[in-house]
Amino acid sequence: MQKGDLDMQATYRALQITAPGKLELVERPTPAPDPGEVLIAVEACGICGADVGDIERPDITANPPRVPGHEVVGRIVAAGAGVPSVWAIGKRVGVGRFGGYCGTCDQCRQGRFQLCPMKPVVGATCDGGYAEMMVAQANGLVSIPDDLRAEEAAPILCAGLATFNALRKSGAEPGDTVAVLGIGGLGHMALQYARSMGFRVVAVGRGQDIAAEAMRLGAHVYIDTRIDSAVERIRTMGGAQAILSTVGHSETIAALLPGLSPRGTLVLLGVGADPLALAMGPLVGGERRVIGSLTGTPWDNERALGFSALTGIRPVIETMPLERAAEAYQRMKSGDVVFRMVLTMKETHHAHQ
Repeated sequence: MQKGDLDMQATYRALQITAPGKLELVERPTPAPDPGEVLIAVEACGICGADVGDIERPDITANPPRVPGHEVVGRIVAAGAGVPSVWAIGKRVGVGRFGGYCGTCDQCRQGRFQLCPMKPVVGATCDGGYAEMMVAQANGLVSIPDDLRAEEAAPILCAGLATFNALRKSGAEPGDTVAVLGIGGLGHMALQYARSMGFRVVAVGRGQDIAAEAMRLGAHVYIDTRIDSAVERIRTMGGAQAILSTVGHSETIAALLPGLSPRGTLVLLGVGADPLALAMGPLVGGERRVIGSLTGTPWDNERALGFSALTGIRPVIETMPLERAAEAYQRMKSGDVVFRMVLTMKETHHAHQ
């Protein structure tokens, strides 16, 4: 194993899930990475909506209890045997929701690493980044551009990648109308990417409190569903070539489907408990389609980070220290964050534009 002098310590602090919904700050011995793994000194970790499932419904068989968090940025401080030299000691890296892949299954052999059935799900099936240290598979690592701060890059590893890839899969081309349903942690990134990709951007939300911010982030039009019919407004624009849904409310999603142009695509990012009931006539008659979209591969993640750095796209974040992770998590869960909460291991904590 290769070790560096960077931030090495005998123990590290971590937030572990001691019971459903309960996070406890503990000290753990610093682990040594196994072959094919690296040890990361964490600098920042985003708090994502997907963390709710991990924290409220944890794997109770995990021993020690699981550490959540899957928007992790830090530096490599040790590497196990067989780790490629590109992942050198001191290199800035990130880890997203999927922390690697097996490399041998049918999906991996086709390069669809995010669909690998054996992939580690960071924060759920393996420990994540609500901690000062984290072990990660080398094949799940993402290189972080120098001009992105750790706390800026962290949400891009999940919320950024998910929306960036969804737009790329949507079939929309520059000049087309793209609607974003739900202006939150995912939606606020989607607006920025869509604007920079050259789409006519329609933000669909509830209430006027977010209208000005949606326009600032890149929307050409904001539709408040409490006042206007989103479908009718979108139809007056000729329909949307793509609708990105970041919400999980099935009735809201289904109601927006008639706003799609012929051969338009509804891209599902949010996940809800109820089945999605869609009228078959508009799908068949207009050759419309509905697709789901996961985050993506490590290579996709580097593309999203690079595009963000190139275009000046940044998440709107608030930072809090690791020891206040339980408070930060509850704020995210209650919706009292505009738009992403990020844990940091340093002393400076504030809101960022």
